Amino acid sequence: MVTVGELGAVLAAVLPSIGVGLVFWFVVRALVQADRRERLALARLDAEDRARREAERRTVLDEGRPQDEPRTGDDDVAEGPRAQE
Repeated sequence: MVTVGELGAVLAAVLPSIGVGLVFWFVVRALVQADRRERLALARLDAEDRARREAERRTVLDEGRPQDEPRTGDDDVAEGPRAQE
């Protein structure tokens, strides 16, 4: 039979290992969740960027410009707030 003193010694020997194991588990879990959120955010940004580029491509095609003609910075400036002055 295990006495109270022996049980205390066993717990004193095992609890630090269990504590370190739990801390390790929480840290790894947080890292995995952060990575998952980062990948979702990047995928969302990539999808928005693809949609924006597709919309720009369609706008260029609708305006009658050849698709391979590069856009100049002058196009964007003319549409800004100073163009109304």
